Amino acid sequence: MGLLESFGRSHASRRKIVFDMARVPALEDLGDVAGKRVLVRTDFNVPMEGPDDRRVITDDFRIRAALPTIEWLTSRGAHVVCASHLGRPKGPPAAHPRGLSKATRYSMEPVRARLAELAPGVELLENLRFNPGEESNSPEFAASLIKGIDMYVNDAFGAAHRAHASIVGPPMTLPSAAGRLLQREVEVLGNLREKPKRPFVAVLGGAKVSDKLGVIESLLQIVDALVIGGGMCFTFLAAQGYPVGSSLCELDQLTTCKRLMEGPKPIYLPEDIVGLDASGNFATFGIRLPEGAKGLDIGPGTAGAFTDVIMDARTVFWNGPMGMFEDERFAAGTRTVAEAMAATKAFTVVGGGDSAAALAQFGLDDEVDHVSTGGGAALELLELGDLPGLTALRGAPNVK
Repeated sequence: MGLLESFGRSHASRRKIVFDMARVPALEDLGDVAGKRVLVRTDFNVPMEGPDDRRVITDDFRIRAALPTIEWLTSRGAHVVCASHLGRPKGPPAAHPRGLSKATRYSMEPVRARLAELAPGVELLENLRFNPGEESNSPEFAASLIKGIDMYVNDAFGAAHRAHASIVGPPMTLPSAAGRLLQREVEVLGNLREKPKRPFVAVLGGAKVSDKLGVIESLLQIVDALVIGGGMCFTFLAAQGYPVGSSLCELDQLTTCKRLMEGPKPIYLPEDIVGLDASGNFATFGIRLPEGAKGLDIGPGTAGAFTDVIMDARTVFWNGPMGMFEDERFAAGTRTVAEAMAATKAFTVVGGGDSAAALAQFGLDDEVDHVSTGGGAALELLELGDLPGLTALRGAPNVK
């Protein structure tokens, strides 16, 4: 039975999940912004390469993604001050033995230079995470951020699942709004929860079941089928009694995986595996991996089967690679899924993170309907239906 035929039976048992975007203010809710200083929390956590003193941005997508919000504000006479984190410096440079190198490595200067090219006249504060008050949600640090600021806009979807000072602090006292990027992300992902075109298929990869157990449980309430690849597939295969060799396997999750497999929604797992044999040689295996073998990608048969499921759907959400795609030997499965996402006529959403990186690597990032700027935030929004950043905006003084 195909996915379209089985859809009618599974949909009837779906439990209703209410997605609440009510009262999240938009830019228009700020009123007149002319002459106002507006703090825009952006997510400029862009990838960079090179030595610490000559870091070069390799992908400015996140900077460009904030331009619609910045341009909306500046075109109406606002003075925009952007704030973002970059990397994980874990406090000020002085606290690190290699303080000078750390300050250079995590400095916003390369981002500031690129922003000046794209949006002249816009300020950019230094890396928020240089101050430990950012991640600890210090009221004092939040107060310092909004000193001399009239309004606040959150356009950092990739950080909106963090209750950090720059995310939840400013809306407590300032007129606030969601930027265009945040608004679009929430609308797209909210529609996946509430009113997707069906059949709705979710494709999940990544290393561990435990990392995505909550979102798996939630997705099984709203999708019509689940496709699982990546390292997490081996825990599911082991739960069915298949030997997985030396592949990543979470033994403490076997009972959970077995329970999920016995549920009413179909879960598609690999039928062949690509990896290394016990001697470290490249090999293709069937569903049973011999002792010492390690699975590192889905096999060609599985890639074809997963493609069929994707092509049969009307909505597809993908998060997580099918294997270790950074190594060309184990990139075929992820590439095939990416190509299917690009080729299908379904509405396609890619949940940021490694999936978005894979799309870009294969030159397909412009071939899907929506690429999220936040992998963790996308998963949390699908799982819980809300984010700390959205809750904070609802409590802003300009929200009635």
